Amino acid sequence: MSPRRDVIEGGVAPERSAVSARPLAEEERVEASLRPRNLSDFVGQRDLISHLEIVLTAAKRRSQAVDHLLFAGPPGLGKTSLAGIVAAELGVGLRITSGPVLVRPGDLAALLTDLNEGDVLFIDEIHRLPKVVEEVLYPAMEDGALDIVVGKGPSARSIRLELPAFTLVGATTRIGLVASPLRDRFGFVGRLDLYEPADLESIVLRSASLLKVVIDDQGARAIAERSRGTPRIANRLLRRVRDVAEVRGDGTITGSTAEEGLDLFGIDALGLDKLDRAILDTLCRRFAGAAVGLTTLAQSVGEEPSTIEDAYEPFLVQQGLVLRTPRGRMATLPAYRHLGLETPEAARLL
Repeated sequence: MSPRRDVIEGGVAPERSAVSARPLAEEERVEASLRPRNLSDFVGQRDLISHLEIVLTAAKRRSQAVDHLLFAGPPGLGKTSLAGIVAAELGVGLRITSGPVLVRPGDLAALLTDLNEGDVLFIDEIHRLPKVVEEVLYPAMEDGALDIVVGKGPSARSIRLELPAFTLVGATTRIGLVASPLRDRFGFVGRLDLYEPADLESIVLRSASLLKVVIDDQGARAIAERSRGTPRIANRLLRRVRDVAEVRGDGTITGSTAEEGLDLFGIDALGLDKLDRAILDTLCRRFAGAAVGLTTLAQSVGEEPSTIEDAYEPFLVQQGLVLRTPRGRMATLPAYRHLGLETPEAARLL
């Protein structure tokens, strides 16, 4: 496998843009610049990184493409970063696309036939691939071939194109929605978990260094503790606190500056934002401790059910603030305490 000079991290090489390539907003560009570029820079997820290091090292020693990899976990934990790291560690090209973008089999076929030997193809939200596109992936992953039907009716014939060896890296926030035939074709499946505050503090300090922001340990700790166990949120909060420090101070982020900035942007001591508190307030006040269905809850706070279920509910459940029951969502005793409300009798039993 020959090294490539168009290796990039967190994006697509300009001369070989993927189907989904588009100009990144400035915020996204900054976010991409903070991503780790190799395994030694990646903080947290120790077991996963240890296993991945073995897989990559073995593939490099054999001069072979790595087995197809699937990364699962909540948004913002580093799945895209890991795809870039895999390509960088192997010295190969990286192509990035996402499941919803690949509408037709031809979209995927165009990407696959444009790959070079050993390239990494990253498909984000792979659980949202249409069924017809998945069917194209199966022989590509298993046999390194692409089956194309030429013509229609009785004169139609199938042509098999050989593909260069490549590594498919898939990412999903809902691994249960990845079809079993697709999931079984991945040689390695890694689960990313929410980060510990100590790891997030290290990430904040590293990002501050890259952004040339002066920050002390107390400031980094305050941001880490309110980041919901998610590096993407930690980096976003760091940039907002930096803005506060520059506008209302001398640009240095201390513990008190960080707390002032986080309070200003509505991030409380548990890392809950305005919508999190609206969900808890709806469960505690409006429905007085009764079980509430997801659709009703979403309508009450003015948000999509899928957003509540995927982006907000997992953290609230993990923190013990919300329970999912057969009858619906219920607020727990800690939720009432956090909001400073009197606890109804029903919640005392949760």
